[in-house]
Amino acid sequence: MIKGVHTMFYSSNASGLRKFLRDKLGFKATDVGGGWLIFDLPEADLGCHPNDKRDPPSGTADISFYCDNIEQTVKKLKAKGVKFKGKIEDHGYGLVTHFKVPGNFYIQLYQPRYKK
Repeated sequence: MIKGVHTMFYSSNASGLRKFLRDKLGFKATDVGGGWLIFDLPEADLGCHPNDKRDPPSGTADISFYCDNIEQTVKKLKAKGVKFKGKIEDHGYGLVTHFKVPGNFYIQLYQPRYKK
């Protein structure tokens, strides 16, 4: 029945973000016309979090990327010119940082503590 998940980022610099995802993060993509890239992503998982007064409103979606070794991944991405906000922090579920993308927003990168 369900075959996969399609995720989206809305960006004020969509073409720059597409190039970033392809060139900096190394995601392969199919050009479906006019430079519109649809990316083939690696494995995925999905969490359902409760919301409370500190969290976004119910129905809010969030996209983040995870890796096996966050320190090594950050080092490689910095070598490609990727800018990070803050240091790597322990959030309990994993080690977390955020990197800046075209469109002037940040995406979470984390190394999970849970087993896949």
